[in-house]
Amino acid sequence: MGILNLTPDSFSQDGLLVKDHRDISKIVNVAQNMIKDGADLIDVGGESTRPGASRISVKEEIERIIPCIRSLAKKIKSPIAVDSYKAEVVTHALDNGASIVNNIMGTKPKARLLKMVKNYDAAIILMHSRKTPKTMQKNIQYKNLIFEIIMELKRSIENCLEIGIGFDKIIVDPGIGFGKTTAHNLEILNRLKDFTVLNRPILIGTSRKSFIGQITKREVRQRLAGTIASVSCAVMNNAHIVRVHDVKETKDAASVIDAILNYNQWENN
Repeated sequence: MGILNLTPDSFSQDGLLVKDHRDISKIVNVAQNMIKDGADLIDVGGESTRPGASRISVKEEIERIIPCIRSLAKKIKSPIAVDSYKAEVVTHALDNGASIVNNIMGTKPKARLLKMVKNYDAAIILMHSRKTPKTMQKNIQYKNLIFEIIMELKRSIENCLEIGIGFDKIIVDPGIGFGKTTAHNLEILNRLKDFTVLNRPILIGTSRKSFIGQITKREVRQRLAGTIASVSCAVMNNAHIVRVHDVKETKDAASVIDAILNYNQWENN
């Protein structure tokens, strides 16, 4: 999953690739290059979810991302995800060509948003998080990290099923960096296979995140090697989708890991 941020205050600084969300041709070009580099789907976001970030209005988020999604849907065949938890934004995105909702409030999704997902027969990514981006890194407490995340995601899956969303339309994301310490993030990656109990595809987003910086002492745009290490570990431990900024390099790493895991397919090559 290639990340297409249309936020001027993105933690990863990838918003620098698209300095003006109104520059649609530039945005489309960035997305097409991601696909050329190996992205299977594109995730479009208009509100920063970095720790401490403030919310923006529905109107501003719609103005940032909907023209982009509308144009992308005409230019690319790859599925488009909208990175939003607001029902009004999601509705506009699905109307204009998105087919996946990436909901960072996935453990407490609102019924209105879930009804939209059902009505459009879209897929939904349920990401585990606590509080909001502005407050999520304050007073972080878990008694049993993995168990609590699994149970909260399980309840979210049940909420989706009650609304009528198909089980095959649901993806789970443990929420690396969302209300977690560095130690928590490392434990999630180490024990990612535990999440297979949910019987749903697992998405992992570690790209350029602060826990990598804490380990490597690298600035945001110097965290590629650390990102690849974390992604490789995730794929080895049953991640199905990896959400990344640096598509080409991560695709190569994931392809090698896939080959190692499926070495029998290479015996006669």
